[in-house]
Amino acid sequence: MQDMHSEFPETGVSYLNNASVSRMPRSALRAMAEFAEAYDRAGPDSRAAATMVEDAARGVRHMVSAMLRCQPDEISITQSTTDGINMVAGGLSAAPGSNIVMREAAYEHHANVLPWLGMGLENRMMPVDPDGLFRMGDLEAAVDSGTALVTLSHALYNTGAILPLEEVGRTLGGAVPFFVDAAQTVGCIEYDYSSMRCDYMAFNGSKWLCGPMGTGLFYCRRRAAPGLRPVLLGGESAMVYERDRIAFKDGPGRFEGGFRNYAGVAGLEAALGVVSGVGQYMIRRRNMECAAALREGLADIPGVVVYGNGGDNHTSVVPFNLEGVDPAGVVERLEGKGVVVALREIGPLKIVRASPHFYNTTQDVERAVRAVADIRNA
Repeated sequence: MQDMHSEFPETGVSYLNNASVSRMPRSALRAMAEFAEAYDRAGPDSRAAATMVEDAARGVRHMVSAMLRCQPDEISITQSTTDGINMVAGGLSAAPGSNIVMREAAYEHHANVLPWLGMGLENRMMPVDPDGLFRMGDLEAAVDSGTALVTLSHALYNTGAILPLEEVGRTLGGAVPFFVDAAQTVGCIEYDYSSMRCDYMAFNGSKWLCGPMGTGLFYCRRRAAPGLRPVLLGGESAMVYERDRIAFKDGPGRFEGGFRNYAGVAGLEAALGVVSGVGQYMIRRRNMECAAALREGLADIPGVVVYGNGGDNHTSVVPFNLEGVDPAGVVERLEGKGVVVALREIGPLKIVRASPHFYNTTQDVERAVRAVADIRNA
């Protein structure tokens, strides 16, 4: 794989928290600054500035649609994964007495739980095993004629397990609306997202896509768009006719009411260029090499428990604990040693989560292992 040092220079910190927010490549940071300056020079409310915005958005949609294997006009630009989830929860037409099918809430990311609970419908939660996986038989038993939506994460934020969503898509057969939280897969695995046959998908630009905070993407399948009422209404998403009637626009603008973080969109476009240039296959290979080395190094430290098997059906997320040591304290002490990881949970169990990305180096992994060993031996 090409040397990433020019894009991600050494900072003295081993940043292993990419499942939360990734570092940004230098070219993306430059793109944001250059866009902001050019936008201001052109006059923020000018035709020239509008063209700059349209060009950046078009570039983002083009590269993201290539990753997902969908059409550019099925991609709307948001601010976060949470934005996209709430677009579906707030815009889906669901009759009283309908139900939502999901994994057990205690094992799901809160962003993919709270909006559905807020709909006031019956919530049918499938039990999961220690890795977070559910049984297909439980899904089939939960879905019925009253199911308004099935919602699932593609990969889990805590264990890294990748769920078999292509099998879910085949089982549902297009008969039930299907939403996917893809925050933990887009940008870090090579995958044919069209195989899931989902209607809606949300993810952000600041995790594995290495874009800026405040950028997100929402996929809405063309045939599903008419059934989803936009929740952000403005001149960008709708129009008035016959004095007091609303017509929603077609295409991505339907879900883009209000202004966006345009400098962030320019930064995301540049970041996507870096990620696309490396390629999903090479990113996946490098991520899993780093994760395997980290798992191996941690497993050699007495008293360290590493969760999950980290195989092909996982991302590079590495959850672990030090026996008898508070995970929150471990996270804090690791950062003091120049290693950034996250405090997360697997159900009621608090864990330390590391999540290397393609730009991380062997030295990053070795520094993390040494730091954990130092804490263990303190």
